[in-house]
Amino acid sequence: MDDSETSPLINRRPHSVINQSSEEDEDDSENKLNYTTEKVLSGEYESLDYDNCENELYEMEEKKKSVRDIVVIEMLRWLVMLFVGVLTGLVASLIDYCVIKSTDLKFSIIKKYIDKCVDDQCMEIPLFVWAGINGGLVFVAAVLTACFEPVAAGSGIPQIKCYLNGVKVPHVVRLKTIVVKVIGVISSVAGGLIIGKEGPMIHSGAVIAAGISQGRSDTFRKFDLRIFEFFRADTEKRDFVAGGAAAGVSAAFGAPVGGVLFSLEEGASFWNQALAWRIFFASMMSTFTLNVIQSYIKGHPWDLSYPGLFNFGNFDTTSYSAFEIPIFILMGVLGGLFGALFNQFNYILTKFRRRYINKGRDRVLEAMVVAIITATVGFVSLYFNNNCTPMIHDQDPNTVQFYCNDGQYSSTASILFQSPEDSVKSLFHDPKGTYAPATLIVYCLCVFLLACWTYGLYVPSGLFIPGLLIGATWGRLVGISLNYIFPDAEWVDFGKYSLIGAAAQLGGIVRMTISLTVIIMEATGNITFGLPIMIVLIVAKWVGDIFNEGIYDMHIHIQGVPILGWEPSSVLTNLSAREVMSHPVSVFRMRESVGRIMEVLQNEMHNGFPVVENFDPDIQSSSEEEEMSFGTYRGIILRSQLLVLLKQRIYGDNLTAKLTTKDFRDAYPKFTPVRQIHISQYEREHFEINLEPYMNPAAYCITDNSLYPRIFKLFRALGLRHLVVVDKHHQVVGMVTRKDLARYKVTQKLWKVSMEELLISTK
Repeated sequence: MDDSETSPLINRRPHSVINQSSEEDEDDSENKLNYTTEKVLSGEYESLDYDNCENELYEMEEKKKSVRDIVVIEMLRWLVMLFVGVLTGLVASLIDYCVIKSTDLKFSIIKKYIDKCVDDQCMEIPLFVWAGINGGLVFVAAVLTACFEPVAAGSGIPQIKCYLNGVKVPHVVRLKTIVVKVIGVISSVAGGLIIGKEGPMIHSGAVIAAGISQGRSDTFRKFDLRIFEFFRADTEKRDFVAGGAAAGVSAAFGAPVGGVLFSLEEGASFWNQALAWRIFFASMMSTFTLNVIQSYIKGHPWDLSYPGLFNFGNFDTTSYSAFEIPIFILMGVLGGLFGALFNQFNYILTKFRRRYINKGRDRVLEAMVVAIITATVGFVSLYFNNNCTPMIHDQDPNTVQFYCNDGQYSSTASILFQSPEDSVKSLFHDPKGTYAPATLIVYCLCVFLLACWTYGLYVPSGLFIPGLLIGATWGRLVGISLNYIFPDAEWVDFGKYSLIGAAAQLGGIVRMTISLTVIIMEATGNITFGLPIMIVLIVAKWVGDIFNEGIYDMHIHIQGVPILGWEPSSVLTNLSAREVMSHPVSVFRMRESVGRIMEVLQNEMHNGFPVVENFDPDIQSSSEEEEMSFGTYRGIILRSQLLVLLKQRIYGDNLTAKLTTKDFRDAYPKFTPVRQIHISQYEREHFEINLEPYMNPAAYCITDNSLYPRIFKLFRALGLRHLVVVDKHHQVVGMVTRKDLARYKVTQKLWKVSMEELLISTK
């Protein structure tokens, strides 16, 4: 039994199961489920088999391995990480180049129309051009995402976080996903949405790692690199995905150490020193590759000073004093409050989307509407809140005079006529007097609302840059306010407070601390700000957690993903295995009939079954179900293994046929469904399969009096998918899966702690 799609007939307590289907119209049923899904763990998500199956076949293969074989496999792991880093850097370069070129082309076209206007009568033409270009580009991204690969929507960080936590998200690491992701993020960013291209790079790196490590693709079936066949298992694949995610962070921000810490802090439940070194190697190769490519694009070959898609610029001359730390703490409080407000608005909007905007055409239409409104709001704010500044940036091709006098340019237009990344850098480094407070207030409010609306659209989009942009804007306002209070103080640096505000706002939204601190330090190139940034992020996280959870966790829970946190809640310490486990349990005997195996696999969707002795399924008594045991525990057999045995017909005349672990790896990850395996009635009735050589006799089990914290830590630390529960006589009495643990949801708001038991859907 497993925590995958759960049968409504057995293996789950009645009060814990709901059936998604109903007699009503299918669309209405889906709408109702989507609306209430935050109270339901979805059966769509399965766990990964991170625990090795140490059966007889595995033992034989390990004994045959020579020292040379072990060394070769280890070298191949490093080779895969090399490919992952290089390809992630190449993809990041492609995205960056296309975004820059398309954005420059768009703004040059709009600028020509604005420069032609000599009075108010023609300003609607640039507006229509701006909105039309944005709407067209976003239409491309939305159609690709909503109609071809919905999992490519957003940044992909919640999905990768789930995968590293041990949850298999459908289609999340497929080739089609990265194709849609790359084309979509280029179109979305160039289309003027308040998003960034950095977040999707984490997802892209993870997809690259998953594909390279397997040496084959479902899309190109004839392509098969046999040298990577040893990595065709969830155990290896998840480690490589962790490296790919880190390489994506490194490519995005030029932060290889931050990438490693991101994989550790945000996802991977299993970690060791060897894996950390390989992930760091992939991160270094990613930023190195991007560096080299960018140096050629910028016209300075091998000038390795372009480490990431986005860096914060030079802060070498910026410093802070101890008396400013209370100011930073207050900014952290603001970041936590604004972050919680952002998350709450987005949560309400996401629930609305899942209930009413759940068809492809509606999702495409919403994305286009947001793109057009974003362009309109920007243009209208530029028209009514024009801030004229003496011309000091005449080398900038996107400076626009608008309605300013000769020798002046519109600083409002300067942050609108560029990508969000460039706007962040402008807020960090433009000198005093560039932006009027009214301009910043209007801009901050508009970006806050538009970014909140944009995150969750069915287009690839990142949240890092919008968070930084919001915080950089109100952080600069803090600097301006301090300058009014202390007009002669040399320590008031607008760029410094803009940076602290950016960190506070992003921390208040995503609730990351250690990894985000290192990412910002590496992106600024200034270790001096390590302490204040860490203080700000901790305060922002603490304040934000009082009201709600981080936005990634919020979206994970809305989707009903059974993710496990770092530690079990202290509220659940009194639960025992008997209260947590699923009961009754479907089991197989050591020698099981083909007919019963087929029957169980056809009627149930579980992925793991205890193998027992001294058990007769024909004499079960439903009246004694609650106290029934299911034979003496001997091991676990996986559904995937049974499917291979049935397909290969390892019974009857083939009873002596010898399968190897290679046969199971070749079938990974798409095992033939049971409905496509045709077994005759005669074979069902007259043949048996000996499960002993294929089951895992060393699978973990616990006694029925074990408490919830112990069970939770076993799952979290070992990456388990199944945990058999036995009594004092070693009789199987139940099984614990990921959903059995995740269905106990503990929430804390304003110091009030509550616990509820979630339902588990059947599909």
